[in-house]
Parts: sequence; structure tokens; C-alpha cells
Amino acid sequence: MQTVKMYTTAVCPYCVQAKQILKSKGVLQIEEIRIDADPAQRMAMMEITGRRTVPQIFIGQTHVGGCDDLMALDARQGLLPLLNAA
Repeated sequence: MQTVKMYTTAVCPYCVQAKQILKSKGVLQIEEIRIDADPAQRMAMMEITGRRTVPQIFIGQTHVGGCDDLMALDARQGLLPLLNAA
């Protein structure tokens, strides 16, 4: 299974929802980067993604986007193949 990295904050309901979706698909570990606890990580996230909002989700080297993007990917039956890509 691909590694999953997610930029989050402590009080983000979309982050919680995204984590629940990923766990329901069998993801056991998510590398969580808390941008509220480390402002330098917020800047890094914005440079990498061009976005200011959380969550920002990466599966392997693929930037999925936010929670809505994750749900849309799942609805298109694309989430599991991406998670299981070699």
C-alpha cells in the first residue's frame, strides 16, 4: 500500500473525515503534518500544493488535494487503485 501524508490542523473536521475515509479503505498509518503546530510546515505545504486549506493529502507521490477531492476520487473508483499502486 502507498504511503499517505496529510497536512492537517487540530480542529479541522475535514481532516477528521479524510482520515476516516482513508482508514475505511485499509490505510493503517497516515503521516500527519500539523501546520498549526509548525508555521514553517504551512509555508512548505503552500509552496508544494499552491493551496492554503487543510487537509492536503498525498498518496505516494500523488497530490490528491483536500477532503472533497478525496471523496470525488473515491466516487470515481480511483482511490483504492491509487492506494494499492506499486
